[in-house]
Amino acid sequence: MPALASPPPDAVAALADRVERAASGPSRFLLGIAGSPGSGKTTLAAALVAELNTRRPDTTAALPMDGFHLANATLDRLGRHGRKGAIDTFDGWGLLALLRRVRAETGHTVFAPSFRREVDEGVAGEIAIEPGVRVVVVEGNYLLVDDGPWALVGDALDEAWFCATPPGAREQRLIERHTRHGRTIEAATAWAREVDGVNAALIEATRTRADLVVSGETGAVA
Repeated sequence: MPALASPPPDAVAALADRVERAASGPSRFLLGIAGSPGSGKTTLAAALVAELNTRRPDTTAALPMDGFHLANATLDRLGRHGRKGAIDTFDGWGLLALLRRVRAETGHTVFAPSFRREVDEGVAGEIAIEPGVRVVVVEGNYLLVDDGPWALVGDALDEAWFCATPPGAREQRLIERHTRHGRTIEAATAWAREVDGVNAALIEATRTRADLVVSGETGAVA
C-alpha cells in the first residue's frame, strides 16, 4: 500500500474552520488528535497545521507525543523494548508537564522533544513553540486514555479528536511502514498484529471520549 495521502483540502479547510472558531479566545489553544497506530493521525495533524499556518503564518505548531518515547536503553533495562509503542513505553508524566508549560508559558519559547524514526529515538529540544503560536496540535496514541497521567492529559487539552480508520487499512499501512524502516515482511506483519494490534485495542476504546471523530482517510467528521 502506498504512503497515506493527506485528506482532501476541502475537508482539512472545514476542520481548520472549526479550530479557528474554537481558538478565538485570548488564551493559547491546545488541540489533541488521538488514534491507533496507522490511523493517519500524524498525516491529519500535519495537514491541519499547514492549513492554519497558511491562513495565519507561524501561529500553529505541531507537538507529537512520540517525542516522549522512553530511550531504547531505558526500554532494555525495563525489559519493554520488544513492545515499544505500548503505553508504558512512554513518559506520560513528562508529556503532561510539557502540555501545562505550553499552556502557561507564552512569553518565551518552549522547547519540546521530537522523534526520529531513522534512529528510533527521541531528540530533545528539536521542536520550538514560539511565543506567537496560538494553536498547538498535539497528536499521539494515548491522549484519551483514562488512566494514570493520561487521565490528566485530557484536562490539559481544550479539545480532543479521534482519528478513525478501518483495522485492515491500519494494518496494511503499518506493515508498509515497518518494512520501509528495515523489517522483513514477516517481522513487520508480526509487529503490526502482536504489538501495534494490542495497543490499538486499548486506543480504539477511547474514541468515545473524543469531542470529534474524524476519518483518517477522508478527513470527514463521523
